[in-house]
Amino acid sequence: MNIAPGQGPFPVPTPGTVPEMADRCTRCGLCRKDCGFLQRYGLPGDIAARHETDQASGWSDAFACSLCGLCTAVCPVGLDPARMFLDLRREAFTTGNGNLSEHSIVLNYEKKGTSKRYTWYSLPEGCDTVFFPGCTLPGTRPATTLKLYEYLQAGDAAIGIVLDCCTKPSHDLGRQGYFEAMLSELCRYLISAGVKKVLVACPNCHRVFSRYGKCLQVITVYEHLAASGFIPEKTANATVTVHDPCGVRGEAGVHTAVRTLIKSHSLTIREMKHRKESTLCCGEGGAVGCIDESLSRQWGLRRGQEADGNRILTYCAGCAGMLGRVTPTDHLVDILFDPERTLAGRARVSKAPFTYLNRLRLKKHLQRQAGYAQTRERTFSVSSAGNGKKPWVQLLLFITVLAAVIGIRLTGMTGYLDPEKPRALIQSWGLLGPLFYMLIYTLAPSLFLPGLPR
Repeated sequence: MNIAPGQGPFPVPTPGTVPEMADRCTRCGLCRKDCGFLQRYGLPGDIAARHETDQASGWSDAFACSLCGLCTAVCPVGLDPARMFLDLRREAFTTGNGNLSEHSIVLNYEKKGTSKRYTWYSLPEGCDTVFFPGCTLPGTRPATTLKLYEYLQAGDAAIGIVLDCCTKPSHDLGRQGYFEAMLSELCRYLISAGVKKVLVACPNCHRVFSRYGKCLQVITVYEHLAASGFIPEKTANATVTVHDPCGVRGEAGVHTAVRTLIKSHSLTIREMKHRKESTLCCGEGGAVGCIDESLSRQWGLRRGQEADGNRILTYCAGCAGMLGRVTPTDHLVDILFDPERTLAGRARVSKAPFTYLNRLRLKKHLQRQAGYAQTRERTFSVSSAGNGKKPWVQLLLFITVLAAVIGIRLTGMTGYLDPEKPRALIQSWGLLGPLFYMLIYTLAPSLFLPGLPR
């Protein structure tokens, strides 16, 4: 299945963003003031102008942008540079000029998240609301994710849970057709099952469902908890600061709800300079770290400086992981259910590869629970989405392997695979013989050669 961008309920990318940016950008420099990417690559108008004369330059530049949207938030003339960089990524992928091999880790992570092995839907009778925890929270904090779901169900037993991925990585990397097909199937299933509302724990999932899940109401679980009067079992006196993820940059209701929950624990909030609408990226945005780790790390270091020694609380598991590398950082759910351990720096947080195991264990736990009217593992896939690689690369690889096989056979080198000849050759190498044996034993199968003598 292959769905073109803009098909179905999804908006078509706005045309002409590059010419408009090149023409209307005033080069005032406000967007560059707090952005390491623009400080290195130039103002949005300049990048757009370069792309008009050298397309390859624009495509390359676009993948170094974190897509955090800070430039859009501060632009005095209402331009949207972040949207332009996203459109350039889409254009690069569509034209076959987007080499996503460097992003393979991110895309493989996403692929697992939508696979039959990792997905699970548990929908009770009369379910019109589901909890969508995302990918990272269940992996890093499976026990806390389960506690959060159990708390939601205590208030409404008809709330279901969906372990799946919203495929935002593909969206941000320009794979728009693939993204639309995967998210569309997810939304269609939920709507057909009677679901009307999605409670998300991940700000990126909130951004995806808000923009593309037009038939579903989406709110963060933090807004839901604050509105229902969440009362913590324990409180702890301390001063913290808040990192607002850039995925909910313009969501004032989310910002307020998060601070309400934090204050319910008797915690004092000392705000950072860049917060809410003007928040900074944690460094994970746009998968920039896959191509320029130093540029990605700059964001985290800047955030650590603004925290000024205060423990950071955030409500994005990805942000918590990135910022935790440079300064003490915890997820809001850590505080909600275990404030004492969290403030003491002992919150239970897992890292890869255990995160994958945790997601599977959480799924198994949910599968053992009875009383659900509908359950499913997701089997839908998009077979022809492509990966941005040029066909001639795969053809060249095939020709190279074929030439190697033919060359070995024509030169008579296969004679050395007669049991007696290679044995004598290996023995003549003395101490290096075993290493020589292992090397040939490894390469032989890929070249379609007979097995070596034992």
